[in-house]
Amino acid sequence: MAAVMIGVDPHKGSHTAVAIGTAEEPLGQVRVRACTAQAQRLLAWAAAWPQRTWAVEGAGGLGHLLAQQLVAAGEHVLDVPPKLAARVRLLGSGATDKNDPNDARSVAIAALRSAACQPVRPDDHAAVLKIWAKRHRDLSRSRNQVVCRLHAVLCQLIPGGVSKPITAGQAARILDQAEPRGAAGMARWVLAEQFLTDLRRIDIQRRDIQKKLAVAVRASGTTTTEIFGVGPAVAAAVIGDTGDISRFASPDSFAAYNGTAPVEVSSGNRVVHRLSLRGNRRMNHAVHMAAVTQIRYQHSQGRAYYEKKIAEGKTSKEALRALKRQVSDALYKKMKADARRAAASLAGPGGHPGNGSVASVTGLHPADRLFGEATPGPDPTLRPQPGPSKATPRSGRTRQTRRSRARTSA
Repeated sequence: MAAVMIGVDPHKGSHTAVAIGTAEEPLGQVRVRACTAQAQRLLAWAAAWPQRTWAVEGAGGLGHLLAQQLVAAGEHVLDVPPKLAARVRLLGSGATDKNDPNDARSVAIAALRSAACQPVRPDDHAAVLKIWAKRHRDLSRSRNQVVCRLHAVLCQLIPGGVSKPITAGQAARILDQAEPRGAAGMARWVLAEQFLTDLRRIDIQRRDIQKKLAVAVRASGTTTTEIFGVGPAVAAAVIGDTGDISRFASPDSFAAYNGTAPVEVSSGNRVVHRLSLRGNRRMNHAVHMAAVTQIRYQHSQGRAYYEKKIAEGKTSKEALRALKRQVSDALYKKMKADARRAAASLAGPGGHPGNGSVASVTGLHPADRLFGEATPGPDPTLRPQPGPSKATPRSGRTRQTRRSRARTSA
């Protein structure tokens, strides 16, 4: 254990650091402005304690840049979850004031007494996957929002609206055939045209991100895409949020992290488990998408497992949860095998005696693979991209006339 623990409460404009000893006695504090010299100023202030460890609250969020700068300077940095630091502050004394020095001291105490704080490592390829996965998720949410607004406007232009999921090409054909009446109808038509433009722009951006995801996943050398239903988007989300798989000692701990393991709520002789709402919800959503994809296809082993659970008396939701746990275990097995293969490649041709991890991963019999293999190709779950002809309006003359009429009425 380091002689001095330095807790850091990061903010957008400033960072507050508090140093404590092994007995939690305060040794000093400093506040530096968030600037290009922030790490150098903190290191100069902490030079009096050579045996030190830094504890940054939210090193994967607001404190990411500062934590990476300290790691690059050769410092030992721990990532302290904000909830853990908040619990330390509240349980320590109910009269503790909420300010930056007290928050930084709580971060230092949490890192000093808890074993749940993970060391911060330099950004690797998993960080790249996390960046593109987040961008793909944001664009997908924006697309859903635009589609919902387009549906609402079309309901006011066309009797009954559109009952099915709509694409940019379908919306363009519907607007060509629509006959708006009056100034209000023309305004709604113009608004729908703008939503259509936004939809086309987002579709182009999503296709570009999907290509980047496919390239990044292939560059990572992961074998998680061999699991049916796990494509580049799902694999990037899982690997990006997991980071180093070695921090999970077993499939159970990995399932608890992604929320696919049930939570025990037992008391006395009554043993009860319920659905877990904890864990990383982004990763839980990725596992959910892989499970739903397996259920959609009759030939997948995941569908067979799902139907088996239904036959045992499980409800559809319970069977889906059981399948999600199986997908979680399969992902854990693949990522552990990838980590062993990467370690063997770094060890050189000699490696470790008797290590057959590389040969065992690539030489598995198809019958032994969990839930089969995904559709051949680098993009197993990406949907086919629509051709440019589908998004082209039928009649450019009518469309131009309505646009000019909208400008005239405006």
